Amino acid sequence: MKLSNQSEVPVYTISGSNTARPLPEWLAKRRKRSLKNDPEYANRVELLQDFEFEEASQCIRVSEDGEWVMSTGTYKPQIHTHYLPQLSLSWARHTDALNTTFLLLSSDYSKSLHLQSDRSLEFHTPSGCHYKTRLPRYGRDLIYDRVSTDALIPAVGVNSEGMGEVFRLNLELGRYMRSFEIDVGGDDFTSTGGGTLQGGINTGAVNTGASAEDSHNLLAFGTSLGTVELWDPRAKGRAGVLLPPTQAGPDDLRNEVTALEFHRSGLTLATGSSNGLIHLYDLRSPVPLLKKDQGYGFPIHTLKFLQPSTATREQTLDPKILSADKKIIKIWDPRDGAPWTSVEPAVDINSVAWCKDSGMILTANEGRQQHSFFIPQLGPAPRWCSFLDNLVEEMAEDPNDPNAFNPAQAGSVYDNYKFLTAPQLKTLNLDHLIGRTNLLRPYMHGYFVAQRLYEEARLITNPYIWEEERAKRIKEKIDQERESRIRGKKKAAVKVNKKLAERLLEMEEKNERRRAKRVLQQGGDEEMVDAPAPAPAPAAAAAAAAPSTGGVLGDSRFARLFEDVDFAIDETSREYQLHNPSSAPSRPERKERGLTAVEQEELDDVPQSSSDEDSSSDNEEERRARSQKQPAARSSKISSASYNKATRSQHHQQQPHMKISSSTGATSTRDRSFGSRAQNMRTKERPSRHGAVVGEQEVTFTPHGKSRRNNAGGGGAPPKRNSDSSFKFKERRSASGNAFRRM
Repeated sequence: MKLSNQSEVPVYTISGSNTARPLPEWLAKRRKRSLKNDPEYANRVELLQDFEFEEASQCIRVSEDGEWVMSTGTYKPQIHTHYLPQLSLSWARHTDALNTTFLLLSSDYSKSLHLQSDRSLEFHTPSGCHYKTRLPRYGRDLIYDRVSTDALIPAVGVNSEGMGEVFRLNLELGRYMRSFEIDVGGDDFTSTGGGTLQGGINTGAVNTGASAEDSHNLLAFGTSLGTVELWDPRAKGRAGVLLPPTQAGPDDLRNEVTALEFHRSGLTLATGSSNGLIHLYDLRSPVPLLKKDQGYGFPIHTLKFLQPSTATREQTLDPKILSADKKIIKIWDPRDGAPWTSVEPAVDINSVAWCKDSGMILTANEGRQQHSFFIPQLGPAPRWCSFLDNLVEEMAEDPNDPNAFNPAQAGSVYDNYKFLTAPQLKTLNLDHLIGRTNLLRPYMHGYFVAQRLYEEARLITNPYIWEEERAKRIKEKIDQERESRIRGKKKAAVKVNKKLAERLLEMEEKNERRRAKRVLQQGGDEEMVDAPAPAPAPAAAAAAAAPSTGGVLGDSRFARLFEDVDFAIDETSREYQLHNPSSAPSRPERKERGLTAVEQEELDDVPQSSSDEDSSSDNEEERRARSQKQPAARSSKISSASYNKATRSQHHQQQPHMKISSSTGATSTRDRSFGSRAQNMRTKERPSRHGAVVGEQEVTFTPHGKSRRNNAGGGGAPPKRNSDSSFKFKERRSASGNAFRRM
């Protein structure tokens, strides 16, 4: 079980993964002996027992009940029938000639009709070949009309009237009925497409046919002229003709119709041509609705409308069409022709069968093994191999399995969809589409909406969104041009988490400098350690030391960390402080507002008092003393260069200074009382913000001495001493006669 393609829709190859061209017998035996030691071959999963032929397979069909698979192949020509519930081969039968195509007439395998390459028609039952009859000319295809029980065989060549024929064999009466005459061009030179001999290589033929048995029961036949004729089996007459589309050039003059398929409704008809073109027609119009190119130019041999009757969460609900030529199988959207997925095996494909209501596709090919492909998004695994769903899930969960589906190597399934909740749908006026169309796909608590529909609805809701988007684009362009300018200091050009980006840049620069230093020490590149290398030039060392643009900032996985506001780091939050207790959040610096010119002029006009002069002189003295202490403290440090000089000259510099003290010296401003300071202060007149000031206020200070409180209670707490060692409640008699003691 292998993954065939890493696309949005994965395709798993269940069987036939090792299918290739047949090898010679001696080489096949040698390879078979070598497979004994192959672990992959020993652990292989074989879906169906003996699901292969000795040389190649020709045609494959699945019964209506989904329990039987019949396939034909060679060599020797034989029929294989598998019973699917037991995953085994039920029986095998040989035939006299190679099979061209066959049909299952019953809901199981019990009745089948086989068109052989020797111009014979065989009826098979479980007991063997029930009946065999001959055809007038070689048949190309086989159609069964269940209403009239007619077996219709489109044939090669023309009759005596120059018309192609579709032979009718009635299975109820057991005899041939009157044939349908189809215009394929006669063997003369006057008719359209004529001029060919009977039995020649370019003889006109009816190549294929289809029946709309689920609707109006019309029959369609494709010819070698590129036309499609519609016949009514009840009237036994032609109902209409679809002419080939307009020819593109002289090379497309002979586009034969090789495949036909009706939609279940009967209104849409798909045609496949011999040059790999597919056209979708509405029977009410002769102009094709859609033209699809298979891409390889080979004739289309299989067309199927994939319409499951049940729906699951994984599978798609959109209608799909399967088209196949001998090179590739493609599944695409019939509405616009957009490709959905494809399978391209190593060998040519002869026939394709789809197991209804599932994601299983079986093929008959030119290889030894027959292919079986499983597409989970097309549908679940069939009932007879339901274990495939579990295998696919296990493979998807294993990251080390190379055959597993890796979403990183493929685009997302919902790249073209926007997820919206119910309130958002109501805002965009799209809530009326819920449950009425497949444009809204329910998922969890919301819906997936097509991106195109979302953009149109948003534009209708907000007509000015185009102007806003244009202004946003212009701003982004201007910012980008600003970032490209030469700046003095290297800063991180990010929108969010600038501090984190700057720290990362610093770390990268440190690592680059460390790496450059290591490279210089080694004498060459870091990778070339063993090889001897000459000493690098300074220019090379500078180039090696240049910082790289990689790291976290250059990694696309962390791009949104520095662009999206939702990922901004809040350093003041409690969670950040718990995880980073050592890092304190930086507080913004408070800058004091300076004075304006008017305020500065008014402040200069106010005269300064003597107390201000004294305070300014004191402040000047303090600053001078502080500045003198700082160099002394710096020189006293052992680590300083002037420590020795300072210690040697310390004794010479320290000399006695004589000062004259006076009892009437100038008293400092801080020693004066507040009342004496207030007498010399002048009122500063400043203009009021609200106009003139009404009224005056006067503050008066009356100096008093300190009041002494006596302790009235006689045996109270012990007396407390003041700083002058005197009692408050009673004067203590001093033993000394110092009169200045209590001053």
